[in-house]
Amino acid sequence: MTEGLRVALPKGRIFDEAVALLRRCGVPLPAELEASRRLVLAVPDAALTFILAKPSDVPTYVEYGVADVGLVGKDVLMEEEARDVYELLDLGISRCRIAVAAKPDWRPCPAPRVATKYPRIASAYFRERGQQVEIIKLNGSVELAPLVGLADRIVDIVSTGQTLRENGLVELETIAEVTTRLIANLVSYRMKSRAVDELCARLEAVIRRQRTEVAP
Repeated sequence: MTEGLRVALPKGRIFDEAVALLRRCGVPLPAELEASRRLVLAVPDAALTFILAKPSDVPTYVEYGVADVGLVGKDVLMEEEARDVYELLDLGISRCRIAVAAKPDWRPCPAPRVATKYPRIASAYFRERGQQVEIIKLNGSVELAPLVGLADRIVDIVSTGQTLRENGLVELETIAEVTTRLIANLVSYRMKSRAVDELCARLEAVIRRQRTEVAP
C-alpha cells in the first residue's frame, strides 16, 4: 500500500477476529498490537497507522477523517445511522444478532419497558410493530434489568445465548443479524482509492477462500 492509510480497529468483542482477518490478508499489524496499551500504533514501512477505539466511536473517527477506514459491527452502524460513511464490505466475522429477550414467564403488560444499549434500534423495531414501549438506555449488564424489575424485556447482542441462559432469560425475537463491516471516509475513498481498493481486494480474497474451505 503506497498511500498512507489510517485504520480504526474496535476494541472489545470484534478485536481478535478483526486482527486475525487482517493478518491473514497480509496486512502488517504491529506485533505488540494485542498487548500494548497504546491507542495509536504506526507501521512506517507499510505506510499504515492503526487507531484503537471504542466500537461505537469507530464510525465517528471515520466520518471525520481521523481514520480513512474502519472495522465496525453492523449493530453500531444501525444505531449510529446518521454517520456519513461508505459501507464497503461485509467481512462476515464476529457473527451474532440483535435480539429481544425476557424471563421465560414474560407476558405483555400495561406499561412495558425495554432496557437496551441500542435505543435507536429498539425504538424503531417496536414502533414498526405498533407497540408503544418505554426505552431505558443502559451502558452495560443489560441482562440485569429484568432480574431486578427495571424492565420487562431487553434488546441486546446475542452470540451463543450463554449469558442469557446463565441469567435465566430466553430469546423472544431476532431483530437483525450482525457481522463486522469495512467502512470508509467519503474523502479518503476518493483521494486514497488505490490503497482502499487494495485493502478491499485482499479482504475479499481471504473471505472467498474461507467460504470455499467451509463449503460442503
